[in-house]
Amino acid sequence: MISVYPFLSSKPLKILGIDPGSCVTGFGLIEVHGQSADYLASGCIRIKSTTVDLRLKEILDGLNEVIDTFEPDVSAIEQIFMHKSPDSALKLGQARGVAIVTLASKNLPVAEYSARQIKQSVVGYGAADKTQVMHMVKRLLRIEHDLKADASDALAVALCHFHSAQSLLHLQGAKKTVRGRLR
Repeated sequence: MISVYPFLSSKPLKILGIDPGSCVTGFGLIEVHGQSADYLASGCIRIKSTTVDLRLKEILDGLNEVIDTFEPDVSAIEQIFMHKSPDSALKLGQARGVAIVTLASKNLPVAEYSARQIKQSVVGYGAADKTQVMHMVKRLLRIEHDLKADASDALAVALCHFHSAQSLLHLQGAKKTVRGRLR
């Protein structure tokens, strides 16, 4: 079984964050070097089709292209949350399911985080709004150009995964690693 937290390697690690959506699916990639993270890429898969089957295929094709282009090592995705509309929740669940299957088909370990966990990790406040999240994502990754909201959210998911792994290593008392072992 592949670990969702292969952060003990000496080589840089690429994390793909996914913000699933039925109209727009955001993606964001960061590269981790020890205890720092750098921005690699981000963007949005904009769904143009009108039928469910073709919409889901667009997500699959778009994510396959991102994965083939950037070759991430691990991935993280936002968990589903309850919408006011059951129909919206169903559509989001379908988009999220396609994203998870696409990641799994490429043998990418998938970590899942709630919206509250992501906001807490990036902003320090679990009820932060999108503007606050975007501001902190840009600041943490030293991004000077504008970001689309869905791409920013996906980068926040990737950062949350990085921060989560760092916290686990800290709890284990890891000061450094030598040949993949905690010291």
